[in-house]
Amino acid sequence: MAKPGILIVMSAPSGAGKNTLLAAIGEMEQNLATTISATTRMPRPGEEDGREYHFLSWTDFEARIAAGDFVEWAKVHSNLYGTLKCELDRCLNAGSDVILEVDVQGMRSVRGVRDDVVSIFLMPPSLDELARRLRARGTDEEEVIALRLQNAHAEMAARHEFDYIVVNDDLEHAAADMVAILRAERCRAWRQP
Repeated sequence: MAKPGILIVMSAPSGAGKNTLLAAIGEMEQNLATTISATTRMPRPGEEDGREYHFLSWTDFEARIAAGDFVEWAKVHSNLYGTLKCELDRCLNAGSDVILEVDVQGMRSVRGVRDDVVSIFLMPPSLDELARRLRARGTDEEEVIALRLQNAHAEMAARHEFDYIVVNDDLEHAAADMVAILRAERCRAWRQP
């Protein structure tokens, strides 16, 4: 049986560069899996069910909550998001390390049910830069961007609840910091056989 993987929970404000950073880390680390979250939001152009997210109706999502199928879930930006237990367990039990991308509420939920969590908060360089990135995406109306920025302020206030803080001002440096954390966690004495 494979040695169980490490569970890393990463949170960041919308627009902080999570997806870009995860792609860069995936190029650097071979034993890394990212679970696919479930959501009730509509797919953006180019997104596919089962690739970026499991897109569920509100009814289906609530039924899965009632069945206890999620390790965490939360309402964020007027939609539901969650991580299916079966996705997480499949990856960890196969020996893969998992970076679980969730919001601050999700990190708190996962920490409440698992004691093997390593948490990382990904900070944008500044709120001004975050606003610029959100507008540059061109996917949201200005009122949605304003809500995301308001939420970002509250999320950043919770950064000290995390084990590590990584500032994403330079992709190469942020990726190197994330990989260093992952490698250090793999070497922890209590993880060794």
